[in-house]
Amino acid sequence: MSMLFRTSDLPAKERHKTWRSIVCELLGPLDTRIAPGAPLRGEIELGRLGPMSVGRVQASTPHSMHRTPGLIRRDDPGLYRVVLVVSGGVRLEQDGRQARLGTGDFAIYDFGRPYELAYDTSVKLAVFSFPRELLALPEGRVAPFTAVPIDSRSGTGALAAPLLRRVAEDHATYRPDSAARLATVVTDLIGTAVAERADRSDELPDDARRRALLTQVHAFIEQRLGDPELDPATIAAACHISVRRLHRLFESEGTTVAAWIRRRRLERCRADLLAGGAEPVSAIGARWGLPDSAHFSRLFRRTYGVPPAEFRRAHAVR
Repeated sequence: MSMLFRTSDLPAKERHKTWRSIVCELLGPLDTRIAPGAPLRGEIELGRLGPMSVGRVQASTPHSMHRTPGLIRRDDPGLYRVVLVVSGGVRLEQDGRQARLGTGDFAIYDFGRPYELAYDTSVKLAVFSFPRELLALPEGRVAPFTAVPIDSRSGTGALAAPLLRRVAEDHATYRPDSAARLATVVTDLIGTAVAERADRSDELPDDARRRALLTQVHAFIEQRLGDPELDPATIAAACHISVRRLHRLFESEGTTVAAWIRRRRLERCRADLLAGGAEPVSAIGARWGLPDSAHFSRLFRRTYGVPPAEFRRAHAVR
């Protein structure tokens, strides 16, 4: 369930006071500073993703939010936060560092220590809050990683940033069991991206690194499912690991690289067949990396009990 607040729902003279109150109610005790008399336009939406809260903040009025020592003494819920810039730019300061984040960038900060988050242009932000113990950083220490900008154009940041944005947009649509698993994926990727940026990814717990790497591998496979030449060597090279390590990753999940690729291709084909239409079955198979129609038909029948053409007829909307 999501909560939504819009300044447009209020008279102009009440917006500053109510915005400050809502920020504290939804995001926690913060000192929100806005130029007196500035026209305030913005909205905040907050929802849940398992143990994680997911917020979306949109504002066109420059202002800043401060977590002061006094506010921390009054209330410290034991949270880490990640801010992702969907559009615009922000400045984040904590632990003597300053991060200037542009569109697509993100950074982590500790809600239990003083910080400042400010913007002087229109922004759209995604804000993720989660208990400190969920983040797999060395000995739980986040101090070396706060206010360190994570570039979304390379490394794990390139995988994490679009996932964070999508989760912020779709969090209300996930089933509870899926949301809990996805929260684990999100925190693993955040921890890996942050530690990687600080050149300390080798200090991450082995299980967190394994899960994050597996997520990266899965994402690459999804992008290349339509390539019939996709093989372990190609995947390993793209993810900068050995073929042997790639196979070990899938063994830990009780499957193989080839079986995973085959399963995902068939699932994509099944989804297209359920959508109906007159597209030839062979074209659907070819689109998802199965260009040999006879081979595609055998695989599909072995998995779903009937050939693909019969499956589509059986599920046609009448």
